[in-house]
Amino acid sequence: MKQIDLSLYAITDENLIKPENLAEAVEQAISGGATVIQYRAKNKNSRQMYQEATVIKKVCDKYGIPLIVNDRVDIAIAVNADGVHVGQEDLDVEVVRRIIGFDRILGLSTKNLEQVKKANSLPVDYIGFGSIFPTTTKENAKVSGIETLKEVIKLSIQPVVAIGGINHKNVIEVLETGCKNVAVVSAIFGSDDIYSATKKLKAVIEKGR
Repeated sequence: MKQIDLSLYAITDENLIKPENLAEAVEQAISGGATVIQYRAKNKNSRQMYQEATVIKKVCDKYGIPLIVNDRVDIAIAVNADGVHVGQEDLDVEVVRRIIGFDRILGLSTKNLEQVKKANSLPVDYIGFGSIFPTTTKENAKVSGIETLKEVIKLSIQPVVAIGGINHKNVIEVLETGCKNVAVVSAIFGSDDIYSATKKLKAVIEKGR
């Protein structure tokens, strides 16, 4: 399985970034210190997703940063992305691994300790866990909280990426649990100055790690 720096995992959001600004937004995030980019689009058709993912892949390749595609294994393969991230209701992890092989990264979302425990025996490279704090970027996101994250860190044999409502003000609480990686959406792409917002968050993470 691939080695990957998951420390600052930036996830795109179609409600925060206009299609024409996608390349610039991703470039600013990478320049500010994002170590992974995930392309996530829930309300676009396959053609639009392919076009947008192709744009992002070019930027990621320019800086040597991995591109992960959310949910869509077909889009990930079509643009030669570095990996796929799936949720509990998506295609089964073992099926995804069979399709993408072991050269690509595979991530899995988890929401509770039972799912984390199960992930220990699955062929994934990392797990996402959350929501850590209240968030507006995912509908019906249940808040798991810091205390549960501490348990996850003890339980998981996979690298853990904390997600949900994380920003430069509360990221230290996350790092203090022993979690070394955070995924953010609004804290980066919801900012008027994506580069500065990413750099600020990166500085706190590096200090806290």
